[in-house]
Amino acid sequence: MHAISLTGPSLDHLARVEVPDPLPPGHGQILVRMRAASLNFIDLAVVFGQYPGINYPLIPVADGAGEVISIGDGVTGLAVGDRVAVHPKAIWFAGRGTMEKAATTRGVSLPGSLIEIATVDAASAVKLADHLSYEAAATLPIAATTAWNALVCADVGPGSTIVLLGTGGVSVFALQLAKARGARVIVTSSSDVKLALARELGADETINYSTSPDWDAEVLRLTNGLGADLVLDTVGSATFGRSIAATRYGGVIFTIGFITGTSLQLDLMPVIVKALRIQGNNTGSVEDFGNAMRAIHAARIEPVLANIFGLGDIAETYRAQSSGPIGKVAIRLNW
Repeated sequence: MHAISLTGPSLDHLARVEVPDPLPPGHGQILVRMRAASLNFIDLAVVFGQYPGINYPLIPVADGAGEVISIGDGVTGLAVGDRVAVHPKAIWFAGRGTMEKAATTRGVSLPGSLIEIATVDAASAVKLADHLSYEAAATLPIAATTAWNALVCADVGPGSTIVLLGTGGVSVFALQLAKARGARVIVTSSSDVKLALARELGADETINYSTSPDWDAEVLRLTNGLGADLVLDTVGSATFGRSIAATRYGGVIFTIGFITGTSLQLDLMPVIVKALRIQGNNTGSVEDFGNAMRAIHAARIEPVLANIFGLGDIAETYRAQSSGPIGKVAIRLNW
């Protein structure tokens, strides 16, 4: 069968290869004919040699979706023909994470989604909402799970105010899911075009941080001095101080980004005085992903796809993801 192999840390080391056909699924396993995949920041880090501990060659890309074509004994709740998304955290089925559960990741320490037929644990597959295409569903596992967990962490509901930094995949899913939960959403970006799209998706207010670099002060103005219940910081050290300032007493800063670095000097006083909760995240469990999928199904949320590429444009797909698209890029796996 076919796969894409990454033999070293460079786009030049992506190649289509032949790999052995899968064995029949074992106890609790299923075979999934992969129909689509989608890129995240972790996939960029892997392909450019910026993720520690990678052993090449590997089959890359964490997120993917496809069709169940065979089922092993002991599998319940799935049938041949079911459309599923495969969660990249292969052994993190439910509950609190551990280092082992978080680190065991498809496309990083295990074969990823750029393969014709994947052998996976049935417990790591989530049925797709009926309205989703394979390409749309492939964008969900990391980004939608992360966005969902941010909202759950801050107990976001009607009357909550959240701030989203940028319009990347996690931020856009957080916007769509937060509106489904009845929240007020403020989005920041340096692009008026991206902010206009955010308003089309339901953002209540937008802030261009190029023209309003003190965006935290603008958040306070928009919230009558209170601040936000949740700030989803997808950037890192460059924004973290302002995220603290923009968060209300008892609020949550959900930090997932490090594109501007991971080191900073932090004044603890506002964290202490405002009783803030700073929460890191490494995606979440299959159960978390299933909850996000149910919300997406109930609200009929359509993932924002910046572009869909074919297998002949794998390198271009990575370049498109690197450019910071609005929403997500996907790969249609027509072998």
